[in-house]
Amino acid sequence: MRIWTSRAIGRHPFVSGVSGVITATVLAGFTFLALYDSREDELRHAVENARNLVTLISRDLGRTINLYDMSLRGVVLDAERPETWTLSPYLRERVLFDRGLGSPISGDAYVLDAQGRVKASKSGNLYPGLSFAARDYFRVQQNNPLADLYFSNPFHSQVRNGAFAVALSRRIDLPDGTFDGIAMVSIRIEYFEHLLDNVDLGPHGGGFIVLDNGTLLASRPPSRGGVGSSYASTPNFADIAGHESGSFISDGSLDGVARMYTYAHVPGTPIIVGIAPAVEDVLAEWRHRNLLAGVMTTLFGGAYVAAAWLFAFALRDKTRAEAELQRVAATDALTGLANRRAFDHRLAQEWRRAQREQTPLSLLFMDIDHFKRFNDTYGHATGDEVLAVVAERIQSGTRRAEDLAARYGGEEFAVVLPNTSLEGAAKVAEKIRKRVESAGLAHEGSERGQVTISIGCASCQPPDAGGGAALLAAADAQLYAAKAAGRNRVMWQTAAMQDPA
Repeated sequence: MRIWTSRAIGRHPFVSGVSGVITATVLAGFTFLALYDSREDELRHAVENARNLVTLISRDLGRTINLYDMSLRGVVLDAERPETWTLSPYLRERVLFDRGLGSPISGDAYVLDAQGRVKASKSGNLYPGLSFAARDYFRVQQNNPLADLYFSNPFHSQVRNGAFAVALSRRIDLPDGTFDGIAMVSIRIEYFEHLLDNVDLGPHGGGFIVLDNGTLLASRPPSRGGVGSSYASTPNFADIAGHESGSFISDGSLDGVARMYTYAHVPGTPIIVGIAPAVEDVLAEWRHRNLLAGVMTTLFGGAYVAAAWLFAFALRDKTRAEAELQRVAATDALTGLANRRAFDHRLAQEWRRAQREQTPLSLLFMDIDHFKRFNDTYGHATGDEVLAVVAERIQSGTRRAEDLAARYGGEEFAVVLPNTSLEGAAKVAEKIRKRVESAGLAHEGSERGQVTISIGCASCQPPDAGGGAALLAAADAQLYAAKAAGRNRVMWQTAAMQDPA
């Protein structure tokens, strides 16, 4: 089994080498699949962390806005009472503005009249000469009697030297429903920036807080457009605005860094919070851990493939060498025909096949006429040349691959003709005889003055007794008959073979 396997590999080195490549590829594929799965785990873990951070920031924002909204509701309720405005400025401020509006993140809290002027403020400043009627937080409340809490776009504060802020506002009405101003509180933009600053975003990560209309409140790293710029037209914003939460990986088209964006809308507000760790940062540790595994898998896989090819071609060379040795062992060195040993083996093999398949088997046995005289006249070296020419003529006279021409010994030759009748064998024999004769090799010791051969032909249809030796003996007898009849001729018989023993 082992010998058969090695020979099979040696005969088909390409198949064996490709099998080695496939094996190495499959093994490497399993390894890289495991590495890819661990990569996906890293990405999923990063998304989970980002989702947790988004939840924490959203809760902080939601609590803050709800607190301010409750305070503004109280301001509106008190501002709509006429008696509030009969109090002294000090008491009025204490009644209107509770401690919830005194957080460091808020700029100031106000009551604005119907013309947008400050009617009261938590700080006590009335800012005479200033009107905020053009602000969006004022106009929305002024124009819409059903307006609820309004969250403004970022604006440059007129009372804080142009610093960015946003405003929360609610409408104040007269008893008849007529617009009578607004209650509002400003929130410093730094509040939103500090929420992102307190989060570990990684060396190349990012985060953002935007309004649902695409207006930026804060971002890390800082946006090129800055606070108040619009991102409504960016490729992914439509999906962000249209879904309560989600995750996606960007292609890095904005700043060249691919990030994993996880976002969520803050319930009850127009605010969207997003955390975006960089893919490079998320996979940095994974790459460090698995680089060696990937390199070793590649190296060992390559070594395995190389070894498979080397082994296959080594066996191929060995098989070729063995085949060449077998060929040499079965070939007559002078003529290139099969030798006596190969002839005996093939004759026995074809005899058994003819018996098994019930087909005829024929044999030609031939001899160069007066070859001893030729050697005596021209020398053995020239005799060897004649043997080679005759062998070539015999070989060319047997065209089929299954026919075997052999040098039986000395100047004797034989041809095995499987599945060939006596008539067909006689035609082959005559063709060979004519080919040798047409070579025109001079032979002074022959009656015809040139080299000729005599051929005996025997056949059995199919073999029924004796064996290959019996068929050879019958052909040999016909050869002697051809010589006795004057040489340079073919003689044949088709009698039942008898075991010479």
